[in-house]
Amino acid sequence: MWKTLKGYREARKIIQEFQPDIVIGTGGYICGATILAAHRLKIPTVLHESNSFPGRAVKMLAKSTDTIMVSFEETLGRIKKAKRVVCTGTPVKIKKREYGINEKNSIIQKIGLNGLKPIVLIIGGSQGAKKINEALIQIIQNKENKNYQIIWATGPKQFDLVKEILESKNISINNIEQTKILPYIYNMEEVMNVADVIVGRSGAMTVTEISNLGKPSILIPLPNVSHNHQFYNARVLENVGAAKIILNDELTGENLKQAIDEIILNPSKQKQMGEKAYKVSTKQVEDKIYQELKKLLK
Repeated sequence: MWKTLKGYREARKIIQEFQPDIVIGTGGYICGATILAAHRLKIPTVLHESNSFPGRAVKMLAKSTDTIMVSFEETLGRIKKAKRVVCTGTPVKIKKREYGINEKNSIIQKIGLNGLKPIVLIIGGSQGAKKINEALIQIIQNKENKNYQIIWATGPKQFDLVKEILESKNISINNIEQTKILPYIYNMEEVMNVADVIVGRSGAMTVTEISNLGKPSILIPLPNVSHNHQFYNARVLENVGAAKIILNDELTGENLKQAIDEIILNPSKQKQMGEKAYKVSTKQVEDKIYQELKKLLK
């Protein structure tokens, strides 16, 4: 509490010296002192909430903020007493690309796979996801991905651990049939675009990217996060039939394999889920945010 009060005084001093035209916060406790100081100095303020379920800071600052921008329509009714709440979406780097057959095959071949079978992309965020990695090890050990290929980003911190576990089962991490395991994917936009199904956590950015790309997904929300917001993010896609949720504590190699098979072996379902995901995406996000800022600056 003392650091927060001190932070408010420091933020107020910086704002008075810098004299900004507008102050923007992106949620989290860190923006609280700054947004409050700007409000009391009568400077226009904006908050952006990327999660479906708003955080405590956004709720507390709702009355002190001129405009709150949100990623999902579901969030509009979850922020009470706000002056103005508008759905703009979240700006992300990854966009939908329409690759030709040759270009798509080239991307897949550079990874070390081929364009003959569907691609399932497994991502757990930049740090990886231990529970997802454990489920994938079961699938690979039992050679249960005969109908599809896997691109699996373990996360840099867990790559050596996964390698060690596979080696203990006499499996070489660099020589697994129809599977490419990487610590990190640097050309993520290309890989997500060529994937047929995406499996991963359900952070706000990931859910936004999946909807922008129009991809079917299997989402395993990260537990023990504020307000269980990853679960509510995943529900945005599940509610329209674009994703399947498997809770972290319930995830196994068996039910993950079953969920993948249900989508990958059913092309019509795969197509429908992708189309439903794309309908959820918010278009022209950057322009909508820009227009909201212009309104306040007038």
